Amino acid sequence: MENKNKSRIVRMIVCLAVLAITVPVGLLTKLFKFSDFKVAFNATTLLKLVVMILGVVAIETVVAILLDIPKPQNHRTKSILSIVSSLLKYITFIVILCWGLSIIGVNVSTIVASVGIVALIVGFSAESLIADVVTGAFMIFENQYNVGDIVEVDGFRGTVTNIGIRTTSITDAGGNVKIVNNSSMKNILNRSDKVSRSVSDIGVPYETDFIKLESEIPGLMQFIYNNHADMMKAPPKYLGVQQLADSAVVLRFVVDVEEKDIFSGARVLNHDLLLGFKSLGVECPFPQVDVHNR
Repeated sequence: MENKNKSRIVRMIVCLAVLAITVPVGLLTKLFKFSDFKVAFNATTLLKLVVMILGVVAIETVVAILLDIPKPQNHRTKSILSIVSSLLKYITFIVILCWGLSIIGVNVSTIVASVGIVALIVGFSAESLIADVVTGAFMIFENQYNVGDIVEVDGFRGTVTNIGIRTTSITDAGGNVKIVNNSSMKNILNRSDKVSRSVSDIGVPYETDFIKLESEIPGLMQFIYNNHADMMKAPPKYLGVQQLADSAVVLRFVVDVEEKDIFSGARVLNHDLLLGFKSLGVECPFPQVDVHNR
């Protein structure tokens, strides 16, 4: 943070030095004329300004409403509509600013040349803005993630709810919203690209007849799938013995689900395995201690 502040100060000093040289030279060479900055401000001008602002805002509102009418299911389409809506706000602001200055009699092109807009952009660290915009454009073109995708960024896992010109909004399962600059969206783990797996580890007593139990497991897996076919992509799979624990033999089961159901899928699998094992006469063990007295 300290290095970033020093860098900003250096850039500011450089830009002020550039302005200190270019403005006097521009005045001496009559490149900048004060006549270009004359402002004609009266009741008619004020009325024009109000009408212009209301008109532009009304058009922007209508376009925003039209963009919000479609409710596409495709994540790609949602992303494009989201970034267009964000771009629309920036365009509206720029149009109002430039058109308003023209109405009151200001030569916009002269102002841009006079203040050294390029120098100010660098001086106020607007290169980060450019980086955010360019990165956002590349992410959309390369289809790295879209609105509705579940992603993980720097340990924060959530659903992409909005993609703007500068930022991306991610909402986790608790409703917390994290806003990340597009240029900071690095090392993204997009968990919506492939089918996810819910995992369930369940313990059974050591004295269980494993040959009999394993012969009955396929039927139990099919039964669980039939009850939750809307969530599960296929019947759960029995992977085998995961661990020989102190008081139980831990068996591992997995089931393919969509990423949004990865936690609820594990809860459902735990619940049904518990009830299913009980129906097969296998009780889930609890910690026990054997005491041997000589």
